[in-house]
Amino acid sequence: MTRWGILATGHIAGRFAEDLRLVPGAELVAVGSRTRESAERFAARHGARRAYASWAELAADADLDVVYVATPHAAHHAAALTCLRAGRAVLLEKPFTLDLATSRELVDAARAAGVFLMEAMWMRTNPLVRRMCELIADGAIGAVTSVRADFGAAGEFPPEHRMRARALGGGALLDLGVYPVSLAHLLLGVPDHVRSWAKVSPEGVDENTGIVFGYDSGAVATLSCGMVGATPLVASITGTGGRIDLPEPFFRPGSMTLHRDGAEPETVTTELVGNGYQYEAEEVQRCLAAGLPESPLVPHSVTLEVMALLDGIRAQIGVDYT
Repeated sequence: MTRWGILATGHIAGRFAEDLRLVPGAELVAVGSRTRESAERFAARHGARRAYASWAELAADADLDVVYVATPHAAHHAAALTCLRAGRAVLLEKPFTLDLATSRELVDAARAAGVFLMEAMWMRTNPLVRRMCELIADGAIGAVTSVRADFGAAGEFPPEHRMRARALGGGALLDLGVYPVSLAHLLLGVPDHVRSWAKVSPEGVDENTGIVFGYDSGAVATLSCGMVGATPLVASITGTGGRIDLPEPFFRPGSMTLHRDGAEPETVTTELVGNGYQYEAEEVQRCLAAGLPESPLVPHSVTLEVMALLDGIRAQIGVDYT
């Protein structure tokens, strides 16, 4: 049995707790929050045995095998570091932190302590995404030449909302753009050239952002993210011998369409249950059982490379969080 703790009590934490019930061998033992009332409400709703009024109290619970950190991302570094220093394995919600430097600090802390750490980039653990990577590796569409992906959300976010608060790491890029960037990285690796543009809000965060990755191989990735309108949330991967289309939402697909040159389109489907977070929990438990310090599906190197890309994009569009 893998004994889980959850640090934070917001919407994503709740969805993760729901999916944890679907994971064989998983048990939600404790929850921690900044207030006892919030922790107790969450524990009662999701069946956790203990509720703590601080991050430190949760991290000190020696009965926990791993803690899922689901705070707003401006608090990721401090919350995860608290758990790692207490010897707790950590599944840390994306984006890992606000920048590469603090992400490196977490990776270094985990390695020094010999404690498991993984970014909760659930897209990389999704069964269809993994199947897509297998098909591409087997040459189903030839060499990848183009990746297109978008993630735009509609919403009237007031100036005080976390999406517009610079001090909280607001803006579209870290919250939404991390998905298109991660998909391009998954399929093409680190680009040789990056060009970005954004409409920056009066609060100093990006509202609508376009990104182009260029590769010396000739491949390109055209990506976008925004919080000024709902985009299709789809992705398309083109190769020298065909194309794969991922439907909405591309980061949690239940199907994909494979277009091989000269053949009828093939639809590949899988039955997705729950909210889709159980796959990352299963990967954590698999790694812990095997004694691995990091996940081969979401290794530290990938997390740091994506964070470096996000830092570079922010520099180009003029967004900082200091």
